[in-house]
Amino acid sequence: MSKKTSYLLGILFTIIIGTILYWWLCCRDCTDCENKNLKDKKNDEKNIVKEKPKMKEATLNPFTIKDGSFALNAENNFNFKGSDYHLMQPIPANLQKAVADLQTYVKDNPSKRIKIIGHYTAAEKNNSAYPNLGLARANAIKNYMVSQGVPSKIIDTYGTLKDDLTPDANNVFFGPIDYEIKTIAEDDTSEADALKALRDKIVANPLVLNFKTGQTSIALTAEQRQKVADISKYLDKVNTASCLVTGHTDNTGNATKNIEYGQKRADFAKQYLIDNEIPASKITAISKGQTEPIADNTTEEGKAKNRRTVVTLNETN
Repeated sequence: MSKKTSYLLGILFTIIIGTILYWWLCCRDCTDCENKNLKDKKNDEKNIVKEKPKMKEATLNPFTIKDGSFALNAENNFNFKGSDYHLMQPIPANLQKAVADLQTYVKDNPSKRIKIIGHYTAAEKNNSAYPNLGLARANAIKNYMVSQGVPSKIIDTYGTLKDDLTPDANNVFFGPIDYEIKTIAEDDTSEADALKALRDKIVANPLVLNFKTGQTSIALTAEQRQKVADISKYLDKVNTASCLVTGHTDNTGNATKNIEYGQKRADFAKQYLIDNEIPASKITAISKGQTEPIADNTTEEGKAKNRRTVVTLNETN
């Protein structure tokens, strides 16, 4: 081997040995450090406790009603499940007492009127027959008060949107209701005039429901919902008033059977109104079968119109 070749091999050997020593002394420590940092980072991530989003506190609206020096307060109020208008049971004892005291007050002061304002949120679904869920809730409370001796004719019900209401974790709204008391002057005829106008409106354009026996629900239009509200209000204010639910059919099949089909439709509609807080004692259901068509029974369109249930007022002197 020449002297020059030996010199070059020595230089190459020196470079290889230097590289190995550099990695051993420097790079390995860096790799270990990086691995350690990665491990520590993973451990830190495991130890981090993710904060759960805080839920808003449920809105608590107690029963409060005032009229001058008269005031009633109860810690509890009428509660409702989300998207529902049926009173949650049982009614607390202190709320029962408040309603009893209210009954005594209006009995001793016949010029007083009670205003019940039911609230609802835009996120809720209106499963009632009324224009909005708040009005349906107000009517449910009205019916409870009537059952406790408060005259229905002195109670006015309303419904308003109130999106700042928050239910609890079980989707329960605590007291989405407000109350007011007002005084009506003896010579004030506005209520009587309004009732007469309401009666004329209902008689001129009665509620007509088109559905088949066997349906479990009725999809009402906005106009039909308002008609249900109008009928409910009139029945509340006029003791002698009731409503007549009449079932009609087309002329398909046997006339006797059609009387039965018409009655089933009328009974279904009656139960639907009862479920929507109209007292059963105020509703009569009958059938006319195929005897009173309003359209041509020779066409499918005409038959569909004849398969109807009509709700009208029925008053006694």
